[in-house]
Amino acid sequence: MSSSDPRLWNDVDAYFTTLLSPEDEALTAALRDSDAAGLPHINVAPNQGKLLHLLALVQGARRILEIGTLGGYSTIWLGRALPGDGRLISFEYDARHADVARRNIERAGLGGQAEVRVGPALESLPKLADENPEPFDFVFIDADKVNNPHYLEWALKLARPGALIVLDNVVRGGRVTDADSDAPDIRGTRAALDLIATHPRLTGTAVQTVGSKGYDGFALARVLD
Repeated sequence: MSSSDPRLWNDVDAYFTTLLSPEDEALTAALRDSDAAGLPHINVAPNQGKLLHLLALVQGARRILEIGTLGGYSTIWLGRALPGDGRLISFEYDARHADVARRNIERAGLGGQAEVRVGPALESLPKLADENPEPFDFVFIDADKVNNPHYLEWALKLARPGALIVLDNVVRGGRVTDADSDAPDIRGTRAALDLIATHPRLTGTAVQTVGSKGYDGFALARVLD
């Protein structure tokens, strides 16, 4: 097989996952139940979930904000990085997805730490800000791409200095390079990347990936003092 063959990417992902990111019953059941409920297959891959887990651990995150819950698979990976007094708040647009996620999170033993809130995130985030929450240490953005710059702006408002922000799916199969694109996901993603590049309180980078989820990537940004 050629190194550009997706079958090889899948084989390598399977090897890495089996060796370094083996799933347990809670994670396997979360994917199984999400699939049974007809949720789209857009959750992070197991090795990507493990990466989120490790990043949150390295960050020493006590407070995690997730924008885009889906079936709670990434929520479980992130929630398992929390200390006993830690808390995770996740926003999900679709109430049916949120119901699946809550059951998955509860089964994983994280029901007391991870909360799923339903509704458009751009309506929920101002309400969260009104609660004057303790600043977040880690933010994972994995929702509708057209609103990526708005989600990033809210992450800045709600995160502490030194917080880490992860923005998923930024490569868009390579289409992100098209400056003339009218596609909402490309415009939103490019605007978010421009914000990371130009905002005085952010420094970051982006990384391309290949694997079981195809050709994509993510951006990392650190909130400066």
